Amino acid sequence: MSLAPKFSGAKFTTASSPTTFHTLELFLDYVCPYSAKMFNTIYTSVFPLLNEKYPGKVDVIFRQQIQPWHPSSTLVHEAAVGVLQLKPEAFWDFSKALFDDSKSYYDVHIVNEKRNDTYKRLAKLGAKFGVSEDKLLQKLYVNDKPGEDGSLNIGNAVTDDLKVLVKFNRKRGVHVTPTVLTNVRFFNGIEEGGITSGFSGEEWKAWLEKNIV
Repeated sequence: MSLAPKFSGAKFTTASSPTTFHTLELFLDYVCPYSAKMFNTIYTSVFPLLNEKYPGKVDVIFRQQIQPWHPSSTLVHEAAVGVLQLKPEAFWDFSKALFDDSKSYYDVHIVNEKRNDTYKRLAKLGAKFGVSEDKLLQKLYVNDKPGEDGSLNIGNAVTDDLKVLVKFNRKRGVHVTPTVLTNVRFFNGIEEGGITSGFSGEEWKAWLEKNIV
């Protein structure tokens, strides 16, 4: 359950040392309403509980899971990658804001919006958390001119990192969002099928009491 240093902002930890006993991996899509429900519970209920009762014992990793049937999912996840590149410590708060405003990226609200205009909205959102709006937009912006070699699928400044995240998730065989993988009871990377998007704060509390030493 390793995490490359350049993606370190996607890890929530209560540890003062680099090693903890347990890891929860959350595979979430910013444009998935069920992911939003789980994230909100994690952010508002589980994180305070981990800080209070399980310091140094549990890490939580946000695995960005793009769902292709949500066309805007890629754009929103690109913005989160841009935040990881520019100001990783803002990642979780930025993610909270994305989920809070996720409906504005649903099909009906975005179908007539140009791609770079969506990026502009996302860059403005990043600015609320101390991320340079101009720098984030530069990372997301896609030019309408061919590349120097004549290529037309030129991508942007976050494309390569996004590919790494997508390839990683594919190798793990994750399809549904949200999905939770854990090393708590078995071996690394076992899906915790009993945890659903409907898990309340109290249910998380009971699960942690049962499974975390």
